[in-house]
Amino acid sequence: MMKASTMLALGLGLIMLMNLAGHCNGDGLQVGFYKGKCKLVDVESIVRIVVTSRFLKDKTIAPALIRMQFHDCFVNGCDASILLDGSNSEKTAPPNLSVRGYEVIDAAKVAVEAVCPGVVSCADIITMATRDVILLSGGGFYSIETGRRDGLVSLATNVNLPSPSISVSDSIKAFANKGLNPTDMVYLLGGHTIGVAHCSLFQDRLYNFQGTGKADPTMDLSLLKTLKSKCPQNSTFDNTANLDQNPFSSSIVDNSYYNQILKNRGILQIDQTLALDQSTKPIVTYIANGFDFNTKFGQAMVKLGAVQVLTGSQGEIRKSCRATN
Repeated sequence: MMKASTMLALGLGLIMLMNLAGHCNGDGLQVGFYKGKCKLVDVESIVRIVVTSRFLKDKTIAPALIRMQFHDCFVNGCDASILLDGSNSEKTAPPNLSVRGYEVIDAAKVAVEAVCPGVVSCADIITMATRDVILLSGGGFYSIETGRRDGLVSLATNVNLPSPSISVSDSIKAFANKGLNPTDMVYLLGGHTIGVAHCSLFQDRLYNFQGTGKADPTMDLSLLKTLKSKCPQNSTFDNTANLDQNPFSSSIVDNSYYNQILKNRGILQIDQTLALDQSTKPIVTYIANGFDFNTKFGQAMVKLGAVQVLTGSQGEIRKSCRATN
């Protein structure tokens, strides 16, 4: 494991990489969007320092922030609407009740506002913070596009996220609705290379798969035995299991997750069916046997971050990530 000082130095050492010449895409996003907008301040490095400090105290913040970005971008696009407080905001929707990491985004926003007020969006901070925890968790560095604006609407009724038991075909349709192709989908679900799932999300696979009263026949028997002991049928406690069942890799961003699902050791139904469905199995096999997962995963995250973004004069730059101005 890297020492805290080494990890901080790694984060700071990448600051120069963020001073790339601006590169625009068709959505109005740009690598290095904030260069020159905050005098000599590199806002991405400020966010990285805040995120690194939190990561060193709690490494589980990495999967939490990856999940936050996915949940934000899949509902009305990457506009930080998930951050808004309110009695009927996206935060209150059942799939988002377990989303966490809001305090990290708040802290990064405060730090950025202190040196460059009213310029950096909360939507961009989510994207920066997620890229940083992926790097800190062993993933590759990738340049992010910035220039997003913050949304003005956040409603629980707008939240319609793919469920863990969604079929591959329906998942492909859901991702296609966001401009993401099947290959993007398989790489983005590779975010499950770190993190955990609660028993309640896969217990049907252990005891009553598709109403059969039996376990999912595709599940590796040794894994089934382990999960049944961890998730008793009538337990009142919702335990967790690592999404990547390789004990040496469950907190590292790598391609181990794909090797596990090829061995029928997937936890969530959608994860396992990726390796069984003929439309996605070749992609899974390629990733499992390849050496470019970190690069391709980063590219998929950039593509996710461009979903239905607000730019230019759209939306606003919030003063607080939890409330509209």
